[in-house]
Amino acid sequence: MPHRSKTGPAGRPIVLIGPMAVGKSAIGQQLALQLGVPFVDTDAVIVAGHGSISDIFAGRGEHAFREIEARTVAAVVEAADDTVTVISLGGGAVLDSGTQQLISRCTVVYLECDAQTVAGRIARNSGRPLLAGDAMGRWTAMFATRKPVYERLADITLDVRHGSVSELGGRLEAALRDHAAAKQEVEK
Repeated sequence: MPHRSKTGPAGRPIVLIGPMAVGKSAIGQQLALQLGVPFVDTDAVIVAGHGSISDIFAGRGEHAFREIEARTVAAVVEAADDTVTVISLGGGAVLDSGTQQLISRCTVVYLECDAQTVAGRIARNSGRPLLAGDAMGRWTAMFATRKPVYERLADITLDVRHGSVSELGGRLEAALRDHAAAKQEVEK
């Protein structure tokens, strides 16, 4: 159950977006730990309810997966409404217009990186159906089309090219505090 307190840097859900393998789950878990709030990974929710993402892609196709993903994101964001809950979205979740609309009422953090940052993680993880074959080539092409969407939706952009997960969590917590303070100034 989401934490119903409105205390915290943003007073509303914090949604992490960015490309596959950027570290949304790891950094999200770290941030949630630091803030003492729940963490929800929408990909993990999908797997728990529908089986592996690879199996969904293989058996039902990408379109079916995107429908499941959009419904899952909607349920998670709705459940977290008016709470400080850290939510990690799958890399392509932001392509759905309904998802874009839903997360507009959250604090959206884009984890920014480049191909070199994720190359090792992608090489170690072959369970990503959209990266079958030329994984880095496919990642680069997807990132090129999705990057403008990530940038447009973001309230905060965190460069994750350098630093440990705990260092990045600390930088993100500080960025969230700064964002909340700036927002309060505007609202005065």
